[in-house]
Amino acid sequence: MANEMYKDFDRWNKLKKSLENKIPVFCNERELWWCSIGANIGTETSGKNELFERPVLILQVYNQHSIRIVPLTSKIKNDRFHTKLEYQGRLGWAILSHSKTISAKRLQRKLYKINMFQHEWVLSRLEGINRKRIGSGFPEPRSRVA
Repeated sequence: MANEMYKDFDRWNKLKKSLENKIPVFCNERELWWCSIGANIGTETSGKNELFERPVLILQVYNQHSIRIVPLTSKIKNDRFHTKLEYQGRLGWAILSHSKTISAKRLQRKLYKINMFQHEWVLSRLEGINRKRIGSGFPEPRSRVA
């Protein structure tokens, strides 16, 4: 197995157990954070370094424990599943197809807060790919009425 493909699931599981005991941090929508995403399966976005972390954008805060995020990448991706984001003089791409709800216990360090326009742009792009996905590729369910 190639070294860049190796995922240390055992080390991630140890860290994940310690994160479970962590007190959730206070966060807000529009903030960028380093987040312990973890070692994930296949093409799912994984974290890097000792804390298995990656920058994420907080899309929505449901409560002090549960947040909706979208992970970021520095790799240029010009397709409908990514959208460009500028922050602190850098360019990043939000991986729209990997947005998910996570525990706020995974958040490590706050990076930045994007402006409202950028946040709305990411949300509209996310809504756009979700709308296109709904109803495509699957047949309509048939009625059970005989």
